[in-house]
Amino acid sequence: MARPREFDIDEAIDRAMGIFWERGYDGAALPDLIDGMGISRGSLYKAFGSKKALFLRALDRYDSIAVKPAVAMLERRTDGNGAARVKAVFESAVSAVRAGDRRGCLLCNSAAGAAKDDPEIARTVADMLNRMTAGFAAALADDPTATGASRAAIRKEARGLTAAYVGLRILARGGEDVKTLKDAAQATLARPRNPASA
Repeated sequence: MARPREFDIDEAIDRAMGIFWERGYDGAALPDLIDGMGISRGSLYKAFGSKKALFLRALDRYDSIAVKPAVAMLERRTDGNGAARVKAVFESAVSAVRAGDRRGCLLCNSAAGAAKDDPEIARTVADMLNRMTAGFAAALADDPTATGASRAAIRKEARGLTAAYVGLRILARGGEDVKTLKDAAQATLARPRNPASA
């Protein structure tokens, strides 16, 4: 008879997510993960198979708690004010730093780190970023300035917002001060946006 698992797998993934978020994929050594998750090396390999597989599970958890809710908020077309929803996403990034959270965004950190070395991680990160872009596109389309804009033009604007957001979160992780981050976010949001003319 197989022995029952001696730890809560969801709790273990949450702990691993925190370690990867704080230290990055490369910086999270196996002993760090084992200690932080409170499990043995054998249990880690039995439950997840490899460090990379564990990281992908952690990214999936981050997707559930951070990316999907943000995309859903951006895509909410009940108030007719897509620009306000875009602004809320950028302001939340600055607010996190103001509250003392210097981890940045696990997705953005991964785009600048682990994704460059592993095709499977790169595909996962690209999928998450593409959904962020789709969320920004939905918000942009739900704004009066987008009247008459083509889908291609809106998508182009949305990609620019995704790039700006990733950059902002990486700057936050790098220790940039709150005022500089706020100014960067405001500069992005203040840029004239008229996808119809793109």
